[in-house]
Amino acid sequence: MKIVIPDDYQDCVKTLRCFQTLSGHEVTVYNDTVTDVDTLVERFKDAEALVLIRERTQITAELLERLPNLRIISQTGGGIAHVDLDTCNARGVAVATGTGAPYAAAELTWGLALAAMRRIPQEVAGMKAGKWQRSLGVGMRGRTLGIYGYGKIGSVVARYGKAFDMHVLAWGREGSLTRAQADGIDVVESKEQLFEQSDVLSLHLRLGPQTRGIVTANDLARMKPGSLLVNTSRAELIESGALEAALDAGRPGMAAVDVYENEPVVDHPLLHRDGAVCTPHLGYVELDSYELYFGDAFDNVLAFAEGAPKNLANPDVLAK
Repeated sequence: MKIVIPDDYQDCVKTLRCFQTLSGHEVTVYNDTVTDVDTLVERFKDAEALVLIRERTQITAELLERLPNLRIISQTGGGIAHVDLDTCNARGVAVATGTGAPYAAAELTWGLALAAMRRIPQEVAGMKAGKWQRSLGVGMRGRTLGIYGYGKIGSVVARYGKAFDMHVLAWGREGSLTRAQADGIDVVESKEQLFEQSDVLSLHLRLGPQTRGIVTANDLARMKPGSLLVNTSRAELIESGALEAALDAGRPGMAAVDVYENEPVVDHPLLHRDGAVCTPHLGYVELDSYELYFGDAFDNVLAFAEGAPKNLANPDVLAK
């Protein structure tokens, strides 16, 4: 098959062990991100299979209608909100999904929380500039960790908080509350209480119509002046512009962010605020995770090529 892999920022896909499973197929890898439909058509026009790295490229109806050779889209991870599934169904394009593990994202979440609370990036930059001990960080022990969305990643972050002797609170939908209570995590009575009581508040919600903008300016205004908001989930969970305004108002006092509304980021308002620690969407960008994500995605392509498709989000498309 002719396989195209876009958006390999680090030029690392070919170095993965699992990439060897594609030997015998014609594979083209692109290392940048483009959004222009004409450019995408030129790159994808001969592709029979696309292997997508998470949500980096939007697969729209306009694009799909100009890709007559495309037979399968294989997604790293399970989310396909960026793929127009209805058009795939109409055009007979199979969409396969994979699995993922929560640990890389949870580890980055905790790394960002520690870095922000202890002001590690600022002190590193200060030392490189010839300065010594310019700020006073804050420890985790005895403070309150709030988990908004107690799923696979949120539950791991909660365990990290327990290991640091933090008081862990949770809030979310009914499933989150039930899982948290089963794990012995205290559940607050409202979202407002979670924002008011947390010293570190970490978001772990899926993005969808009901959660887009679910964190409002009023929610952020309830946070303590010395508190930290961590977002390694999706930028759109927070009302547009609300976090920047909240930091300027001093509630919360800090933010640690790995996700942005438009990626990749060339510039962003948070990069110009001393109270913000920003990373370039590294949550799942880790060697073991990549082997898992791409291993699944490649297996799904190979299964399709061999006439035994699996893990399809639209299995009815096979009739076409």
